[in-house]
Amino acid sequence: MSAAAPPPTAADPARAGHALTLHAADGYPLAAHLWRPAGAPEAIVVINPATAVNAAYYHRYARFLAEHGMAALTYDYRGIGASRQGSLRRWRRIGKLDWGRYDCDAALRWALAAYPGLPLRVVAHSIGGLLLGLAPSGAAVQRALTVGAQYAYWPDYGPGKARMWLRWHLLMPALTALCGYFPARRLGWHEDLPAAAAYEWAFRPATLERAYRRRIRAGDDPLAYFPKVRAELLAISLADDAFGTPAAIRRLLHYYSGSLCHHVHLTPAAEGLDGIGHFAWFNERFRDNLWQESLLWLHEGKLARTPLATLPPGTP
Repeated sequence: MSAAAPPPTAADPARAGHALTLHAADGYPLAAHLWRPAGAPEAIVVINPATAVNAAYYHRYARFLAEHGMAALTYDYRGIGASRQGSLRRWRRIGKLDWGRYDCDAALRWALAAYPGLPLRVVAHSIGGLLLGLAPSGAAVQRALTVGAQYAYWPDYGPGKARMWLRWHLLMPALTALCGYFPARRLGWHEDLPAAAAYEWAFRPATLERAYRRRIRAGDDPLAYFPKVRAELLAISLADDAFGTPAAIRRLLHYYSGSLCHHVHLTPAAEGLDGIGHFAWFNERFRDNLWQESLLWLHEGKLARTPLATLPPGTP
């Protein structure tokens, strides 16, 4: 991997992110940005985006982490945002396994090489929480915070399930077949998606074992790295998040069998907040409350709230 930026040991203003180029194990270049604190960092945090969300959306949170003593790395998955290379029709086979096995792994390996000896943390949004378990280097992560991270099997959807099914499981595959990729930008639904990634979402079965059964039978088990993840994990779900329902969160946490997992469920109305949903947790308006709580976990491994459930390692 290479990085087009000064060495990460140099002091930097926390507000200025530096552009980097990461190289995945298969050679694909990934656009990334690094935020560094003014002093010596206490940890390095890799931020995994949600599906079809540009990494720039997380830059304000990355800057916030740098302002509080941690280096933070954001990056775009292949085919998304600044890591897109031309027409997605050329890259129709890019799937979420590539985002985990290669792209998330590239970010983790870069962080380990650039900051040897520092604690490695992950903040993951939505699909980003699943990708950690697909990355060969996931075992090096010591603590993780996930927001709305789930294995999104459609029966677990919350309010508006019928509308969501029509959008994501009927319209999305139909448009993908017509265009050769999912044209999300034209619809105002974040970034365009490569065909394979769109179909994986649209036709997702109840378990990852079924999703990857052909690879598993061929001796290439994408799930082999999940049990090796030993990171303490804090999974946050929101009551008004129709994707990351408690059932969907638990469906994913089941795979992190080697981790101590805390599941915290937030009800915005009970906090005096308006809606948060699947995306708004990373909005800067929450820097004085929700973001501060995340610092307590990332810095000290302490919970700011009583969890809905705590799953010790080995929980089925």
